Amino acid sequence: MMQALILENDQVRYVRDYPVPAPAEDEALIRVSLAGICTTDLEMMKGYHPEFRGVLGHEFVGIVERAPLAAWHGRRVVGSINIGCNTCEVCRCQGPEHCPNRRVLGIIGKDGTFAEYVALPLNNLLAVPDNVPDEAAVFTEPLAAALRIREQAMVRPSAKTAVIGPGRLGLLVGQVLALDGGDVVMIGRTRPSLERPLALGLKSGLADDFADGSFDFIVEATGNEAGWNTAMRLIRPSGVIILKSTFVGRPQIAMSEVVVREITVIGSRCGPFAPALRLLARRQVNTQALIDAEYPLRQGIIALTHAAKPGVRKVLLRP
Repeated sequence: MMQALILENDQVRYVRDYPVPAPAEDEALIRVSLAGICTTDLEMMKGYHPEFRGVLGHEFVGIVERAPLAAWHGRRVVGSINIGCNTCEVCRCQGPEHCPNRRVLGIIGKDGTFAEYVALPLNNLLAVPDNVPDEAAVFTEPLAAALRIREQAMVRPSAKTAVIGPGRLGLLVGQVLALDGGDVVMIGRTRPSLERPLALGLKSGLADDFADGSFDFIVEATGNEAGWNTAMRLIRPSGVIILKSTFVGRPQIAMSEVVVREITVIGSRCGPFAPALRLLARRQVNTQALIDAEYPLRQGIIALTHAAKPGVRKVLLRP
């Protein structure tokens, strides 16, 4: 048995007697070293996937304790979160991210990482470079999500670019988009929310500081409906909006405005882990500045409460 944070009926409980996962034939058993709390975890507690029952969490770094291939034993790893059926056309042609039968770590049908152990297929695992500490490696999944934008849309370095929401994910997105010298502005709702991006060397401002149609390319990463409304006001005609927010609810969207102004809207979710690990190994992205607190897993309820407070970035859990 092991300790874990489990979600049942939108309520999280800390337990000390949850069964250690029994790995399938293609899976490794991984001892979790460090896990990160993200906005999706907090939204799960509000009913984002109400059918889910089990261990929360999907951002992690850990050590392989048992695996079908001996070469993986003792390796420090991170793992991608989507597990496809590997038989449907979507899996064969595109990968597991949009498999209609997929399981998603700590979100859909698969116990997550807020526990002492997690099981994942070997195909999902990537070894962590020796020069990347656990406190950086735990950011691999959200950093990969930030890199997904670069796969989906060509962002001209000369484009006026904004990231709305200088939070956990937004600060990673801003750093990634600024790597090629782009004109990137982090946009927040309050002056205190701009302190962290300014410390990272990112241009920052409040939404009210900018006129309508100020930007060519906008990433919306607020995690709330207000972020969409801000993005629509600030995007120029024929501009591009990347949506990164996942939250409970069905926001009202003025579709006619999207049509008349010919706005391109792109949903963006999971991204590539290998490039994320390369950026971390080269120290091209600052993750240390995003860490606000670390708690032992037994204080997981306190950690989740802390993570949900306005202005808090990354809170880590150590089993």
